[in-house]
Amino acid sequence: MGEVGQSFFALLPIFLNIFFSIWAYRDSRSRGNSKEFSLIALIAVLAFPIIGLVIYLVIRRD
Repeated sequence: MGEVGQSFFALLPIFLNIFFSIWAYRDSRSRGNSKEFSLIALIAVLAFPIIGLVIYLVIRRD
């Protein structure tokens, strides 16, 4: 695998983390939650990538 492939796979988790953080914020806002709650969701998913996303998916409103 070349240098570009290694760089891609090294940066993929970072890009996914940022993507899911932004998604959690937008999803929270679209469900009518406050800006503060949405910001906490964004920070939680950004700081704790896997567990933060799982917790957000459990506590969000349907």
